[in-house]
Amino acid sequence: MAAAERIEAVTVPVCALCERPLGVKVEWHHPVPKSEGGRETVPVHPICHRTIHATLSNAELARAYADFAVLRAHPDMVRFLKWIAGKPADFHAPTRAAR
Repeated sequence: MAAAERIEAVTVPVCALCERPLGVKVEWHHPVPKSEGGRETVPVHPICHRTIHATLSNAELARAYADFAVLRAHPDMVRFLKWIAGKPADFHAPTRAAR
């Protein structure tokens, strides 16, 4: 097979929350907050990171939302994920705390 015929699979890094491709700005989120003993980090968009922390406390994240499948199912996150789905990777908007 000639080099021109080979197609290399390129893995595009994605946000751990919204699963959209990451842009230029990337932040690192602790699924279990450092204050609760967490060490692992995952890449997220800045707007996704701010939304996570505006919606849930560190105690809530550690207790029930360290699993991203569970986090994505939170009603406020469902609404956010629907809204952010079509936005470009480096989209930014003010983030407000959930009510």
